[in-house]
Amino acid sequence: MQKPIHATIPFRAVDRHGQLIDFMLSDRRNTRAAYWFLRKAVKTMSDCPPSSITTDKLASYPKAIRRLQNEGLMPKDLEHRRSKYLNNIIEADHGALKRVIRPTRGFQTMKSAAATLKGFEVMRMIRRGHCILRQAGPTGEIRLVDQLFGLVA
Repeated sequence: MQKPIHATIPFRAVDRHGQLIDFMLSDRRNTRAAYWFLRKAVKTMSDCPPSSITTDKLASYPKAIRRLQNEGLMPKDLEHRRSKYLNNIIEADHGALKRVIRPTRGFQTMKSAAATLKGFEVMRMIRRGHCILRQAGPTGEIRLVDQLFGLVA
């Protein structure tokens, strides 16, 4: 029997208002994973590039940011703040997600973890009002989920 993996979301990006920009599930927190996540998040925000980024003290972030700056994907004058306390918005948000995930007791594969966590994230965004629904109520929520996941009713 396969041992369940205990997936976490090591990479999450939220804006200053707590709205989710992007997340990436990875089995490692290394420079390569940090680079791909930051690249993905910056491309999501391409119309409004960040002037500052606040991260935890993971040593991979400065290396990944320098690489993105050298590639011209991030501004050279970007302020990178590394602090346990300045990162409270994302840490509080991450804690809430961990409370939802804990009852699952781990996932069997990264694929199932990613699909489940994507669903959790979408539902949290809907509940917080971070999504613009074309139609109010449950019908609008169902249509949004259908668009995001490509489900056919």
